Amino acid sequence: MIRTLVVDDDFRVGQIHSDYVRRIAGFEVVGEAANVAEALTAVTTLRPDLLLLDVFLPDGSGLDVLRRLSQDLGDSRPDALMITADHDISSVRAAMKLGAVGYLVKPFGSADLAERLHAYRQLRARVDALSRTATADQADVDALFSAARPPAVPRIPAKGHSAPTLSAIHQALRSARTDLSAAEAAEATGVSRATAQRYLSYLVKEGMVRLELRYGTNGRPEHRYRIAR
Repeated sequence: MIRTLVVDDDFRVGQIHSDYVRRIAGFEVVGEAANVAEALTAVTTLRPDLLLLDVFLPDGSGLDVLRRLSQDLGDSRPDALMITADHDISSVRAAMKLGAVGYLVKPFGSADLAERLHAYRQLRARVDALSRTATADQADVDALFSAARPPAVPRIPAKGHSAPTLSAIHQALRSARTDLSAAEAAEATGVSRATAQRYLSYLVKEGMVRLELRYGTNGRPEHRYRIAR
C-alpha cells in the first residue's frame, strides 16, 4: 500500500481528496494536515510515501514543506504531488526543481486525480523492478521519466463521447498489466461492451491506444487494446 498524507488548508477539501484516494486500489490515507507545521510533524510520525500537497497554506507554502523535508530527510523524503489552485508559472517551476512528481491544478475531479495516482503507482513499480538490476538501458530510463506524466485524454472528446467515461476507459488500460479486450475493459469500468468498444476505437483513432490482433484456433482475430507507448 502507498501511504498517503493529504495536506490542504481547507478541511472539507482535504476530506474530499482523502475520499478520492481511498477509492483507488493500492493507496491508503494515513493522515491529513492543514498547515506547514502539521505537515512536517505528520511526515515525521506517520512516514508517508506520498504527499498530496497544497501550495497555499496558512503558515507558509507547500513548497516550504518540500524544502524543509529535502533539507531534513534528503533522499528519504516522501514524494509529493502538488494539488493546488496556484497556477503561477513560478510555483510550477519551483515545484519541479524541488522534485514534485506532478502538479494538479484545482478544481479537478476524481478521474483526474486517479490518473495521476495510477501513474505514480506505475512509476514506483518500475523503480522497484529496476532496483533489482545494476543498470538501466535507454528504454528503461525513458519509461521512468514518462511514467509519472500520463498522456492527456482530450478534455472535450468528439461528439457523443463523455469525458469521464473516456478517462475511465483510458485509465483501465493504463492500470492493466497486459492488453485488454473490449469485454475486459467494459468489466473494469462498468460500462457495456458496445460502449467500451466505441471508446476504445476513438482512443485508437487519437493515437493514445494501440490495437493488436490475436489469432486463435478458429482463425478469427481477437481485437486487443493496450496503451500506446
